[in-house]
Amino acid sequence: MPAFDLTGHIQPPAVAYVYLHGATAPFESSTESGDDGRFRFRKVAAGTYTLTVANTAETIEIGPGTANSRGRVDIVLHIDDVHTAGATVSVTVLSIPDRATHEFEEGQRCLSRRDADCAAGHFTAAVKIAPQFTAAWNALGVIDYQTQRYRGAEANFRRALEADPESYEPLVNLGGVLLNLERPDEALGYNQRAVTRKPNDALANSQLGLTYFGLHQYDLAEKYLKAAIALDPAHFSHPQLTLAEIYRLRGDRAGEIEQFRSFLEHHPDSPQAAVLHRKIRELSN
Repeated sequence: MPAFDLTGHIQPPAVAYVYLHGATAPFESSTESGDDGRFRFRKVAAGTYTLTVANTAETIEIGPGTANSRGRVDIVLHIDDVHTAGATVSVTVLSIPDRATHEFEEGQRCLSRRDADCAAGHFTAAVKIAPQFTAAWNALGVIDYQTQRYRGAEANFRRALEADPESYEPLVNLGGVLLNLERPDEALGYNQRAVTRKPNDALANSQLGLTYFGLHQYDLAEKYLKAAIALDPAHFSHPQLTLAEIYRLRGDRAGEIEQFRSFLEHHPDSPQAAVLHRKIRELSN
């Protein structure tokens, strides 16, 4: 399997931790930028990733279509503020024993090797030691979600929220898995809460748009899908494709073509690329 280097530059330059997460498959890695704001991840497999710095997340497509001739994907991240002044640590987090934290960290190391079974074993050990360990429950849910074990993902995200009802990650993740379980009526409340909590989160906006689409409320679906695209046009939930379907239902060929072209611009290596190019040609005639 070909591998690529991901290099980036934080603007304005800042020293910060940079996290790379698999968007559709279990993986996790991190590094720290230099004084000049530059960072690098080496030998990254082709795929879709979420790159996170401070409170900013961006979807990154890595593959032949986005890499240069040297096999490198170069990006610039514009960050308002890498500091989280005023951030607090909950009493629940402070109550987690060191043994549980160690298991969680071992699980993260397993994810850096793309060993999901190893990671799940350590995360499970962590929640056995500390049932209040929200991050470990959420991590188990993410592995289940990315391996299409949606019932297990739902259960783990619910356990994470039980442990900490104010935690954002399991809230938005539960909203997503309920969509995969084709329960948009249940997903609605979670995704509305997620957008209220973080109105500039592309994932929350996309999921709320997908929820309204599932409920046949197309005007509201369009509003939130457009918001997601504005925030992160390469987002792994592919909001352009649902928006294109709304335009198809309305008989808006120009709108449909525009969304297909936007999708292909950001996902040139998508397995759907050939089909979408054909659809564009058909709609253009």
